[in-house]
Amino acid sequence: MANNINSVAYSLSKYFGPILDLIGDGIYISDRQGCTLRINAMYERLTGLNRKNLVGRNVEVLTTEGGMDTILNPQIVKTGKPATSIQTDSKGKKLVLNGHPIFDDNGEVALVVTFVRDVTLLAQLRAQILTQRKQIEKYRTNVQYINEDISLKRPLIAHSPVMVDLNHRVEHLAATDATILLQGETGVGKDVYARRIHQASTRAGKPFVKVDCPTIPETLFESELFGYAPGAFSGAHAKGKLGFLEMADKGTLFLDEVGELPLGMQAKLLRMLQDREFVRVGSTKTRSVDVRVISATNRDLEKEMKNGRFRSDLYYRLRVAVVTIPPLRERQADIIPLAKHFLERYTNRYKKTLRFDPAALDLFSGYHWPGNIREIQNLIQSMVITNQNSDIKISDLPSNMVCHIAEPSPLPVASAAQQPLTPELDFSDLHQEIDEGNRSLKEIMADIERQILSYALKKHGSQDNVAKRFKMDRSTLFRKQRAERAG
Repeated sequence: MANNINSVAYSLSKYFGPILDLIGDGIYISDRQGCTLRINAMYERLTGLNRKNLVGRNVEVLTTEGGMDTILNPQIVKTGKPATSIQTDSKGKKLVLNGHPIFDDNGEVALVVTFVRDVTLLAQLRAQILTQRKQIEKYRTNVQYINEDISLKRPLIAHSPVMVDLNHRVEHLAATDATILLQGETGVGKDVYARRIHQASTRAGKPFVKVDCPTIPETLFESELFGYAPGAFSGAHAKGKLGFLEMADKGTLFLDEVGELPLGMQAKLLRMLQDREFVRVGSTKTRSVDVRVISATNRDLEKEMKNGRFRSDLYYRLRVAVVTIPPLRERQADIIPLAKHFLERYTNRYKKTLRFDPAALDLFSGYHWPGNIREIQNLIQSMVITNQNSDIKISDLPSNMVCHIAEPSPLPVASAAQQPLTPELDFSDLHQEIDEGNRSLKEIMADIERQILSYALKKHGSQDNVAKRFKMDRSTLFRKQRAERAG
């Protein structure tokens, strides 16, 4: 029996090296003094080092001659505990080290066995995955598919005559399948109208693909729009990739901010519009597509065309039908209904009960809304989230908004000889008013009050300062200023 055990032990010892060479990880065995005892073939392949130059030498040779920046043997011998580290060679290659102690009968560390794996490729793959993930997140907001949206079934808010006429025109155009160009300032709702047109068309229920032109790098735009063939370029998916055009087949392709398209892509888009055909990047096969194109821009494309930044032939292809959406300041009858609509939406969403103070709604009507519907929507959402009271008052509104409304109209400019250094009150006609009795006392007092408030605003610079000085509510002061301007 003992002879058999000895025979097996001899066989294991004899073939220990070949057994180590079969293991997929690199293996490095050293003793407690740091002397290198064994390494396997995988370790040689991973590091480019030759076992003949290492066996019998101290592990420190790895840092002095092998170009490695770290070793685990001294740490494991000292602590008696396993250790892990990342080792980098002189060429930047990274290896992960997992070292383990082997103890003798006295509990002392006799050997250190280190398993070595190459993480350079793994790190590269992780970096590629991270880059692709960022791209996916970036385009997730740029490409959207819509088959059914409850909000699109609700009627558009249109109380002003210009918007009522616009909505009738949009309904008519939706049924024609014509290429449509939506024009208007940022925030007027071009995206909403593009979706409405799609849902009211014969393509409803088919894909609606939105492409946010400014956010896609020029170098990627062609492959994103047309897709690419398998192996079209380094890093391309082995099976190729569908482009936005094929995704939108039988549906609608919405090119948002089309005025931002690079000139090179404008030419390729033009050919697709003319022939309804395209070629994937890296392919020679022509593909046909059936899409309706709706584009939108906040730029003056005619001006861009004259300046050479937009192709005239593409411009005329896109503007088969033009819909110009007016800014919110030109449709004041819609401001209050929109404000109430968004208040209802966000109070329902955030489970809150809020209402507008009448003075705040008055201010909404007089504000110029440079950000249009997007501005009023974001403002009301913010107020619903942050407001702790039941009413939304003027004091809850942004100061720049209140200051814009409360800013008094400038007084007529006097001549240099007449121009006072500081604003002055002028009651020179007061005696005449009293003597002749042309106006009521209420009218005379209102005139005096207006002069006092106008003087105070010029002298103290802001509505807040005047309200504090006269011990009055800012909303009261605001209403008086509005009445003055209206008069």
